[in-house]
Amino acid sequence: MCQLLGMNCNVPTDICFSFEGFQLRGGLTDHHRDGWGIAFFEGRGCRVFLDSKATIESPVAELVRRYPIHSTNVIAHIRKATQGRIALENSHPFQRELWGRYWLFAHNGNLENYAPALSGDYRPVGDTDSERAFCHILDTFRREFPNGPPDEIALFGVLKRLCQDIAAHGTFNCLLSNGDALYAHCSTQLHYLVRQAPFSCAHLVDQDVTVDFSQLTTPEDRVAVIATLPLTDNEAWTALRTHQLVLFRDGVPVEGL
Repeated sequence: MCQLLGMNCNVPTDICFSFEGFQLRGGLTDHHRDGWGIAFFEGRGCRVFLDSKATIESPVAELVRRYPIHSTNVIAHIRKATQGRIALENSHPFQRELWGRYWLFAHNGNLENYAPALSGDYRPVGDTDSERAFCHILDTFRREFPNGPPDEIALFGVLKRLCQDIAAHGTFNCLLSNGDALYAHCSTQLHYLVRQAPFSCAHLVDQDVTVDFSQLTTPEDRVAVIATLPLTDNEAWTALRTHQLVLFRDGVPVEGL
């Protein structure tokens, strides 16, 4: 299965520490070598970095690891191909526009016999089940809310129904964001933690690196990190339940809107 990483914050924050460990799962501490990507929201724009190489071999990954891009919403993905060839167009996260905003999506899992009817407004560029799911989600949003973006409760309800329907075809762990909030759906494995005051030290699982966040933050900062598997071994990560959908806004997890 692929590996997911997301970050949602109340102030623009860099993801360098989390990515330091996450990057190694693309061929060193795990066997996911079929491409990767990461995307950062900055205002209404996005910086998207994709590569069909494994993260441990990718010069782009090395750039991202050393480049402290600050963002309030980040989605990253390391791919282990189940459907679709190893190619740039099949690397996550995928990006589309809806209601004048960019949306980003990444998926971990495998969907069998999944061929949703699409209106034509959103079409897959590659040949993955993941991109088909993303197109189907945005297609449904546009059809259900033709007059523009709905309130948060209505959107959450439709997305929850969609995730349950899609998950009936297999494993559907995913991250979705429009830059205002980040949605995380768990089918099998997804974990999160919230870092906030009082901040302390964090130690990576994948290599011997420790950061003292009390030296890098203010008391008002709040950062939620979402990952397939915990990235640190000295912090309290929360496992999402099967079929659980959580919205993260300003570093706060919200369920049951």
